[in-house]
Amino acid sequence: MSAAFALLLLGTPSAAKSQDAASQPGGKPTFRSAVDLVSVAAVVRDRHGRFARNLKKDDFIIHEGGSRREVLDFRTDENAPVRVALLFDVSGSMRIASHLEDARQAARYVLSSLRLDRDADEAAVFSFDMNLQMQQPFTTDAGAIENALSRVQPYGQTSLYDAIAQTAQHVAETRPGDRHRRAVVVFTDGVDTSSLMTPEQVSAAASEIDVPVYVVTVVSQSMHEDVPLRAEQDSPLGTLARWTGGNLFMTSAPAHQSLAGRQIVDELRHQYLLAFAASNAKGWRPLEVKTKDKDLTVRARSGYAAGTHGS
Repeated sequence: MSAAFALLLLGTPSAAKSQDAASQPGGKPTFRSAVDLVSVAAVVRDRHGRFARNLKKDDFIIHEGGSRREVLDFRTDENAPVRVALLFDVSGSMRIASHLEDARQAARYVLSSLRLDRDADEAAVFSFDMNLQMQQPFTTDAGAIENALSRVQPYGQTSLYDAIAQTAQHVAETRPGDRHRRAVVVFTDGVDTSSLMTPEQVSAAASEIDVPVYVVTVVSQSMHEDVPLRAEQDSPLGTLARWTGGNLFMTSAPAHQSLAGRQIVDELRHQYLLAFAASNAKGWRPLEVKTKDKDLTVRARSGYAAGTHGS
């Protein structure tokens, strides 16, 4: 592993600052360099929807606001551990039909794809109405997670986007040498009644810390038939997921829930991690990540906030 990418694992989730100093007698530094690195997690598929494996650093192209950026470092590891935050909507609308129980079952399918029994992957349980509540901190204990699922109950209004932003901050917390691939998985009926943040604002917040957001909407069979998935993908929740490098799934049956759970974890295990130097210009910087092979499709976060870390 190169020194630059090691800093990505030891530092903050979206950027890491490298500082080297050689001191003369008296403590005066004779050399000092600093660079902010931005990390991007990318999922690459071929035209048939299969994961594109064995890609190298030189296969990727990153454009920031139209200008090409050099990929300074690169990592892939299909055996890397996974850390997911399961975030439940407990608004009153989740009492309708069996939405909350369907959401619990969808979460169990995500958990069944994790390697909790090997003390490798981790999961946590959060719920939200007007406030975010941690039902279970990150753990490898499947029993503790199941107990937390049973404590999730419908309550009141929904601050959906606010809760996603706060949960992303929890997921982004790292420890020295942390190799986990991270994500927020939201289980909701998609109704937001009281968020203070817009979808655009929370997408920017999640993108800044490079945490993909996966949204699993639980709906009735009739709604699933009446509302095209394309319309859901273009909804505010779908846009949020796409901007953070995640995805949206509409589920109305166990088969849909099982497929969503497997796909989410599979994508995290097949991420490519790229690093490039942050822009000197402050503010939101749009990103486009692609490969030299035009038959491949890349999904990654849509930008980052430059100038938020000291240099």
